[in-house]
Amino acid sequence: MACWNAPAWLNLGLNTVKRYARISEPERLVRAPQYRPTLVDPYRDHLRRRRQQDPAVGATQLLAEIKQLGYTGTLNLLYRYITQGRVEADRPALSPRRLTRYLLTPPDQLKDHQRKLIDALTGACPQMTALAGFIGSFAALLTPANGNDDRLDTWIAEVKTIDLPHLHTFTRGLGLDRDAVNAALTHPFHNGGTEGVNTKTKLIKRQMYGRAGFALLRHRILLG
Repeated sequence: MACWNAPAWLNLGLNTVKRYARISEPERLVRAPQYRPTLVDPYRDHLRRRRQQDPAVGATQLLAEIKQLGYTGTLNLLYRYITQGRVEADRPALSPRRLTRYLLTPPDQLKDHQRKLIDALTGACPQMTALAGFIGSFAALLTPANGNDDRLDTWIAEVKTIDLPHLHTFTRGLGLDRDAVNAALTHPFHNGGTEGVNTKTKLIKRQMYGRAGFALLRHRILLG
């Protein structure tokens, strides 16, 4: 019971205490800075090379140099870019959310620098290498085809041999309604269109809640 009184004498929120209690090591609390793309990004390599050659080079001199290369931004933007440490970083900071989005995006829809970044990040960790492979092989099953249910069995068996607890949880969730999963992976028919109409109908109903009756709702759906 004493642990639930901890936020009071620590002067911390309960959710903050829970977040610290759940982690296995302090490093997992470190988050990558949320940097947005800027006009300086294309000239990062030049800035890094110049600062390695002359650590005392000023921002004004760097501004003049990159302006000759096509930079159209301001001195303040360049100065912030330098003081944030984005020039010397080994690679641009990448948040877990953005990395997840890259991993879930079909490779042919990624840009070259995004693919290189994924290769560098996943290649540095065996678990990440395995995870990226499993994501790709599972994505291939999402195109309905005969035999995908058997391929899913093989996929699940391979996942269970790797130390990826969160992926193990996902496989257990698949087993809760395996018949429906098999049908989705093998049959070309689905109720996606029906669910879309249901969602649209609910949205329209919420928009006109308390303002009109069924006649107007029907009219908007039929004409929408």
